[in-house]
Amino acid sequence: MNAYSYLPFPQVKSQPAVVVDSFHPNGLVLSHWREAPTPPELREDTSAGMVLQALKQNYPALQQYRYVTANHFDIDALVGIWALMHPELALAHEETLRQMALIGDFRELDLAAPFAEDALKLVCWINAEEKARFYPPFGAEDLEENEVVASIPKFHYFLETFRDVLLNPALFQQVWEPEFNRIMDDYAKVYSSASRIIQNQALGLVVVQTLAPLHYYALFSPTAGYDIVISCYPENRYEVECKYTTWVDLESRPTLPRPGLRPLARALNEVETSGLTWVSDGVTDTGPLLRLQGQKLSKAQRYGHPYEREFYSSTIEQDAFLQTVTNYLDSAFLNTITKKRWTWAEVKEWNARNNKI
Repeated sequence: MNAYSYLPFPQVKSQPAVVVDSFHPNGLVLSHWREAPTPPELREDTSAGMVLQALKQNYPALQQYRYVTANHFDIDALVGIWALMHPELALAHEETLRQMALIGDFRELDLAAPFAEDALKLVCWINAEEKARFYPPFGAEDLEENEVVASIPKFHYFLETFRDVLLNPALFQQVWEPEFNRIMDDYAKVYSSASRIIQNQALGLVVVQTLAPLHYYALFSPTAGYDIVISCYPENRYEVECKYTTWVDLESRPTLPRPGLRPLARALNEVETSGLTWVSDGVTDTGPLLRLQGQKLSKAQRYGHPYEREFYSSTIEQDAFLQTVTNYLDSAFLNTITKKRWTWAEVKEWNARNNKI
């Protein structure tokens, strides 16, 4: 196979490349983004998984390119690009890399899965280095440069250094251990007797009742196969989130369309008497939140872990809150059949018809 080099995304206009976790017509797209023209025989849930699948198949089109690119930095994109640049090593560590993409993109940590703990250490190393050396995920809106340009130094750094950490994670323990320990503690809390997990398969919904906001990798650990999460904390503090799994095209399972949460926010505001306002991000946001707002959150804050943002007490009791959300979803999803590869046009049209309260 050709030796691949990283290509900064702005250059793909004039230089054909494999485009990972992104869109561009000038190359082979290996992306789980909704409506991406990924070859059907390579489709997987993560973009990194698609790259690994292409390597395993020795996919013929790979021979046509010498460059690989992505228009943003995250763990899924990094793993996919690095795998094309180091194909033999990537396939030797395939399951670890697959777990990294799942944890990093979907925040679904399953410590019972093979290689999940190894993958978590690597993800935590990337997270720590990214925060220490660069801007946080979705933090480019605070920079003069946009993400396409601002992410380039991240790729240069991590593509050069990742191999050493993959092969010798213990040497970098001081970097990955603080977040790793936090996650392990929070993971234990999710499954302790002090917490309660309620899964509603018909609605693709998981309710996690626990004592305090947690790290996402722990909070979402019981949500694999589900797409909406209600977090409930003491003192009537809540948050509803549509997972990233309904922003992309999943290959492993069909889904319901992503429901807009703004009609639900309006219904909650009709009974909320705290003086605060229920707000929600739009349906096309990467991970829309519905929450009681004090101070407006930036994109980086909304993407950050729940324990890093403040939650406000509602005057709506928990049983009433859960019933309101469940009734809304029940009504919206009535007579809706799950399927793969919803288009954004279909999602918006479905919401216009069904998302009313």
